[in-house]
Amino acid sequence: MIGSKDDNFKKELKELIIEECDKDIEASDINDDDILFSDECALELDSMDALQISMALQKEYGIEANDSKKLRKIMVSINTLADYIQPE
Repeated sequence: MIGSKDDNFKKELKELIIEECDKDIEASDINDDDILFSDECALELDSMDALQISMALQKEYGIEANDSKKLRKIMVSINTLADYIQPE
């Protein structure tokens, strides 16, 4: 299943980000299409959070994203992240 169509997987990703970045919000507070690194997103992520998320993704899913440009394209939203990890 394509990641963006798998609600359970997207919830799992949201919870991973919340835990890794030590945020005090619920997964339901994050919309699937929210731009993760923007002022409008409830997560209020910064560059240190991006590093923590990338390390967690590597550990949890074997995703290696050492290229910051590629990482920015992958982590635009929960949907883009889910589709990258689960393309089919």
